[in-house]
Amino acid sequence: MIAVTTHKNTDFDGLASVIAATLLYPGAVGVVPKMVNKNVEQFLSTHKTAFNIVLPGEVNHDDIDTLVVVDTGSWKRLDRMEKLRTRTDLRIHVWDHHQQGDIACHWHCLATTGATVSLLIREIRRRKMTLSPLDSTVLLLGLYEDTGHLSYPSTTPLDAEAAAFLLNNGADLNVAAFFLNPPYEEVQRDLLFDLLKNSEKISHRKTTVGLNVIRLEKKVPMLSAIVNMYRNLINCQAVFVIAVNDETSCTIIGRSGSDRVDVAAVLRHFGGGGHPRAASATIRSDDCDPQQLKKQVIARIRESTTKRATVFDLMSYPVTMVPADTPMMEVRRIMEEKAIRGILVGSENTLEGIVVLWDFKKIRQERQWQQPVKAFMIRQVATIAPDMEPSEAVQLMIRQNIGHLPVAHEGKVIGILTRTDILTYFYDMLPE
Repeated sequence: MIAVTTHKNTDFDGLASVIAATLLYPGAVGVVPKMVNKNVEQFLSTHKTAFNIVLPGEVNHDDIDTLVVVDTGSWKRLDRMEKLRTRTDLRIHVWDHHQQGDIACHWHCLATTGATVSLLIREIRRRKMTLSPLDSTVLLLGLYEDTGHLSYPSTTPLDAEAAAFLLNNGADLNVAAFFLNPPYEEVQRDLLFDLLKNSEKISHRKTTVGLNVIRLEKKVPMLSAIVNMYRNLINCQAVFVIAVNDETSCTIIGRSGSDRVDVAAVLRHFGGGGHPRAASATIRSDDCDPQQLKKQVIARIRESTTKRATVFDLMSYPVTMVPADTPMMEVRRIMEEKAIRGILVGSENTLEGIVVLWDFKKIRQERQWQQPVKAFMIRQVATIAPDMEPSEAVQLMIRQNIGHLPVAHEGKVIGILTRTDILTYFYDMLPE
């Protein structure tokens, strides 16, 4: 018997990957954890009988000879599969877009994509299989949820190709919109207000992280979605919410809107899992102290927050500079020779201006090429610090409509950042 399963607190990518795997492994049974996200639960309440899926308690583990694990690589995240962990005769396949976990498998498909289901769809396409509109719709739900409708930075071309394939096979966008954008009720609204009233923020490496501890009187549907909305409202790069279920159980939910904070890396220390931008962990202890957990989360943030590239990493140097009395003809020659589009005017210690290729349009007569560069240069020049982040430099370029930013440190010009440098960085062409 082939069994396909996924992680507890199953999201749509987990469910979609299970269903896709049952299509790729003929005769396979999907084993969906009892604990699933609220929107997944709503979907299964009306669609469960359309798929070959059962609960963990409905399968005889002794009958399983092949286990296919999707959207996770960790035994701890599986629901009631402990009996299989010690089986030496069990063949295991893993499909996942996260970092490899502790499941020792005979075969795996691990790749960086926006959603695990995209990997299975790639194999479905390779086999030239066709899907029913219902299968296509549930797979699209998984793909869209994990990629933010193909808008998250983690989205890859493979995800977009998978979406096109599903739409060509009749995926229903109306159904996807309904289950991925469920209405909020009073309990969610009240919880959000409580979170907003008790926010704590810390700063680390120019990163603002929100922290909160809440006590839940009962299970709150769509808690993860509320945490994500909370992050947007308090304008933090990331948030960690510690939800106290009772005296012996806490759930930590992390959401990030920046590459600078990998919430999965932070929560991995607590036995959790997920993505760099969305992760969770459940802690069970006889003495579950949320304040102590918060201190541990802060410590992990300070350890794991990655150092991003700065202007210093991107800037061009040494900088080409000319004195203010240099003839424009000589400036043009230097720019052509060095294949650059701008030159700073002055010295390392005294920046007087800048002249760029566009300024050549000011020259209307041949004799003007003999005039000094100070007659044509831009005198008000914005400078930036070497530790500024590239995204901040981009915003400055946009606001001032400029393509060159001299980099100054302790009153000296040490480099220059251009649009070309920025584009090279943001399109992943930065040299090693």
